[in-house]
Amino acid sequence: MKNKPLLLVFCILLSLFSSASEKANKKEKLVKITYEQYSRGKLIPNKEILLNCANGFVKLSNPSKVESFFIDYNSKAVVKVLDIDSTQYKQIKPFSELAVAKETDEKQTILGFECKKASFVIFSNRIDVWYTTETKFKASPSLSAIIDNGLILKYVANGNRTIQAKAIEYVKDDMQYPQENVPEINQARYRELIIKSRYITIPVFDKELINFQGDITNPKEEKLNHTYRFSKGTVIMKKIKLPKLDSEGNVFVKLTNWSNGDAYDRTGCVFTLADDKKKSILTALKNGKEELPLYLDKQGTEYQGVVSTDDYTVPTELMRFFTSFGVGHFNNKRPINRYHWQDSVVYKQDISELISTDKDELWIGVFIGNYDKSGHKVSLELDYYPPFEDYPAKEKFIKPLFYTLNIMEAEGQNYGRMFKNDTLSMTFNIDTDIKNPQLLFTTTGHGGWGEGDEFVPKVNQVFIDDELVFRHVPWRSDCGTYRMSNPASGNFNNGLSSSDLSRSNWCPATLTQPFYIPLEYLEIGKHSIKVTIDQGDDEGSSFNHWSVSGIIVGNK
Repeated sequence: MKNKPLLLVFCILLSLFSSASEKANKKEKLVKITYEQYSRGKLIPNKEILLNCANGFVKLSNPSKVESFFIDYNSKAVVKVLDIDSTQYKQIKPFSELAVAKETDEKQTILGFECKKASFVIFSNRIDVWYTTETKFKASPSLSAIIDNGLILKYVANGNRTIQAKAIEYVKDDMQYPQENVPEINQARYRELIIKSRYITIPVFDKELINFQGDITNPKEEKLNHTYRFSKGTVIMKKIKLPKLDSEGNVFVKLTNWSNGDAYDRTGCVFTLADDKKKSILTALKNGKEELPLYLDKQGTEYQGVVSTDDYTVPTELMRFFTSFGVGHFNNKRPINRYHWQDSVVYKQDISELISTDKDELWIGVFIGNYDKSGHKVSLELDYYPPFEDYPAKEKFIKPLFYTLNIMEAEGQNYGRMFKNDTLSMTFNIDTDIKNPQLLFTTTGHGGWGEGDEFVPKVNQVFIDDELVFRHVPWRSDCGTYRMSNPASGNFNNGLSSSDLSRSNWCPATLTQPFYIPLEYLEIGKHSIKVTIDQGDDEGSSFNHWSVSGIIVGNK
């Protein structure tokens, strides 16, 4: 009987432990909340947001295959879980780092619950929410606007986008919680990984040298992913494998350029080959410029490979770019107080119209016109971004017509000087119906002295079937914007630098965009095209020339 008090204490403790254990193991019923979305008062069909709530956790529906979103009201934090290549990461953001709500006196009844209104300002956006404290569970359809003691039933962004709960129900499903052992990463790293997971990067070149040198030997057999060097080292090419691409996605070309010792601004391009089984610039690069068909102007001057013919197709220019005055290499050789030189120049351009998505291999090349042994280095990639929604596949129409940029300059291919005494004229055939046909016309003027075409505005005109479809003075007056990419550019006695000067549609360290010329009435049959340019007079041994490219694009 002396042990009765101890036994009583033990029984009480056992009872308390069992009660706590049962309570801990007892799960709340899973609550599912369905929200509808509206834009400017109109319902957006098939865009419902679903939340699952239980035990102080909320899981938000997300169409992404790699992300899961949670709100943890127990530890007062937002949790994002990323699953890439079978590896998981999580990023945790406490409520204390979120925007703070400003309470108002407004009220509204939603689904039978009295709701209070609160407002947030998030990245200059006004967010109004209506929340209730009449339920034992808490939730929000947003990871940014959270009331830590309430259930948000309505969310309005900038007065025109609304998310509103339409149903609350108990369900029998279970909810998967983020695993404790998933490594945590910071917000910056998470954002980097999630952005990269959304698109496909297709690497082409990695700091490849483009320079002027002597004899080069390439493999005789055609190899995938091998860098071929042509035209005394001023052209590099590679045949790459393409993943399966959706025709409605976006394809960008991204080129990064560093000077490897060349101090001057040079013309460059990224190009590919037409998929029409005709001769191409690759044929000439392998066998010599004699493979290129000749074009004669009125004075009998020969120009090699500037127009497409029955058995030859000019290169398809994906990007026209201009190197800087010595970025990277000359940064420490030309220090100027308060001038913070860029390490490299990055050019990125949407080329979706120019990449056929129905082939799995692609030849791609880069040219930089230079006579410098040290030259330049370039990295190149293609970035493919899937479409936002599923669209019917479309077959692209891509027809390169003319190209006067002399990619084989180092092998003697002539400059585009024919415009002084002639037009650039040719005929071409359209053998299929084209939807939304356009001519992509890229033009840059060159002649590097005071009165040269590089520095004097000149009229460009394009005629289709003798009808004027384009008349414009291509000119860039924003070149001073890119001063920090041009460390080797000299400074004149009036304070201007060479890289600041306005030019005929180009600047050092920039790319040149094509003009999009609509051709609504381009029908099946034979057509003519003429390009006229008000090219100026030569001065002694200095001459003017124009690099022009014309490609018809559309959908079949």
